[in-house]
Amino acid sequence: MAIPRVLSLRLSPDGSRLISTVQSLNPDGKSFGTALWAISVGGPVGGEPYRLTRSAKGESAAVFTDAGDVLFTSSRTDPTVKDSTDEVPSLWLLPRAGGEARQVATRPGGIGAVRTAGDVVVFSSDVLDGEEAAEEAKRKARKDAGISAILHEGYPVRYWDHDLGPGRTRLFAARLGADRLEDVRDLTPDAGDALRDASFELTPDGATVVTTWRTYLPKGEFRTDVVAVDVASGERRTVLAEEGFDHTAPLAISPDGARIACSRERFTGLDVSVRLELWIADLATGEGRAYAPDLFPSGIEWAPDSSAVYIVADHQGRRPVFRVSLDGEMARLTGDDASYAALNASPDGTVVYALRSAVDLAPGPASIDVATGEVTDLPSPAPRPEVPGTLTEISATADDGTTIRGWLALPEGASADQPAPFLLWIHGGPVSSWNDWQWRWQSWLMTARGYAVLLPDPCLSTGYGQEMIDRGWGNWGPRTQADLDAIVDVALARDDIDAERIGAMGGSYGGYMANWLAGHSDRYKAIVTHASLWNLDQFAGTTDASMYWQREFGEPGSERYALLSPHHSLDKITTPLLVIHGDKDYRVPIGEALRLWWDLRRGEVESKFLYFPDENHWILKPGNAVAWYETVFAFLAQHVLGEEWKRPDSVA
Repeated sequence: MAIPRVLSLRLSPDGSRLISTVQSLNPDGKSFGTALWAISVGGPVGGEPYRLTRSAKGESAAVFTDAGDVLFTSSRTDPTVKDSTDEVPSLWLLPRAGGEARQVATRPGGIGAVRTAGDVVVFSSDVLDGEEAAEEAKRKARKDAGISAILHEGYPVRYWDHDLGPGRTRLFAARLGADRLEDVRDLTPDAGDALRDASFELTPDGATVVTTWRTYLPKGEFRTDVVAVDVASGERRTVLAEEGFDHTAPLAISPDGARIACSRERFTGLDVSVRLELWIADLATGEGRAYAPDLFPSGIEWAPDSSAVYIVADHQGRRPVFRVSLDGEMARLTGDDASYAALNASPDGTVVYALRSAVDLAPGPASIDVATGEVTDLPSPAPRPEVPGTLTEISATADDGTTIRGWLALPEGASADQPAPFLLWIHGGPVSSWNDWQWRWQSWLMTARGYAVLLPDPCLSTGYGQEMIDRGWGNWGPRTQADLDAIVDVALARDDIDAERIGAMGGSYGGYMANWLAGHSDRYKAIVTHASLWNLDQFAGTTDASMYWQREFGEPGSERYALLSPHHSLDKITTPLLVIHGDKDYRVPIGEALRLWWDLRRGEVESKFLYFPDENHWILKPGNAVAWYETVFAFLAQHVLGEEWKRPDSVA
């Protein structure tokens, strides 16, 4: 918990320094804070990173102005303003020349994402409907009256871990003044709910905001389009809108302002699997096409001459950088086993900066030579911990002939004379892959206690082509189990693994599969199921995005729910289960765990329930994370290692 974590990376316009947001443990040990750090890259590599900001509330969302100053958001109080509050984030400016940061803009609903070009600044803010001048008074009156009620007239009503409303997102434009932002204007007064979870960018000339825009459809559905908003007039026009497709983040505008690159995702259905593709279109006409087939872009950065884009995409258990030119040519730029994120192209086009990580490597900044692909790690604001073991790649052939691959983390000293107990870890998603460092599910904490941990990519995993996703679509349990069984068999055949002492763990979709395995296999001595799906019919109607899941499973009560819901196999469960769930989990609502726990009780299955009243889909607070790991350690020690149960002090 005490190891600092590098979260982001952004390059200055002149290419001389990078700024990173670093998260670290606060002095109270009960929470994490963030700060901005600088990394010099303009001259010889070797200068130590240095901290730029320091406050109790932390800083985030950092962007550079054209002059090299840094804009960021923070909930810190403004010492120059009487009765300044720290309830919502404000916008601050840190001069390049040095000195103290100063507050340059506030909003009653706080300031979210920020973009700037020239002297133009565009930011998002949560806004109550009605007269803007009265908003602060309206918020205060609501708070003073103790009103938390929200009246909804559409769907969705909540997202991930927070309720939606009563405010709604809008975009504001302003100019950089001498001391504060000037001429602040509401660019989208009629947005309604169209900017929920929006991603937006500003053209290099500062004249146009390009943003995702929700178009609401009948029966609770919506489509994500892309629109362009004129900064001067607020006039809005549609750039990308296509029936049956979402155009979503990552979103990037070419340096010449002529094109937009984004992700295009088709609507799924009972027999139509998820598919994402890189989409590049003319910003003026909206005409575009798909690029880089079978790669799902999770990050996009334009080359400085606007002739190509760099993307990162899952690929065979890695996340390399690819270069995709406008004529359609695609080439892999990085050849190592790492996963990359937060791409930043240097102004001269010779280098791409990125965060580099892997299953056995914590994230840190790196430079990639565009001509050679050579990767150089840069001095990092946070130390990279040494992992206690070795990482090995293994593969198996499934019953239908498909190759299933995965990473095997082995503890130090594992051998034929001392075979290691074994843990299967099933990833979430399900459209995802084990290819990166994990702060929440850290396999090396398990190897430090002597376990071998298998991180496999079964059907529905990304990075193996569309066919791998198609294999598992609408067939979650049976197809995924067959893939898992095949690669687990290969792992257990090794002489450095103990085939008798084995357990399984999974979270989210991995939790669904943990529940499925509990009812369809007796090979595991213990199963840990975190934030898991148990009754699919119930889940699909209570999650925060019901429309998405019902596309794949159909209307409530349809045949697919009956075939794939783990709760139908309760009577076959004999394996001890540890159930874990957070009450603020809106992606997989707490009702799944409550129903699972009750069913296990009435089925007399040996089990425990680790409940977090104040956590979401992820367990984020340091103390709670410690309790999570300690309880998992104790449960596995009892059932996999055969030790006596000892209740951890953290949950005593």
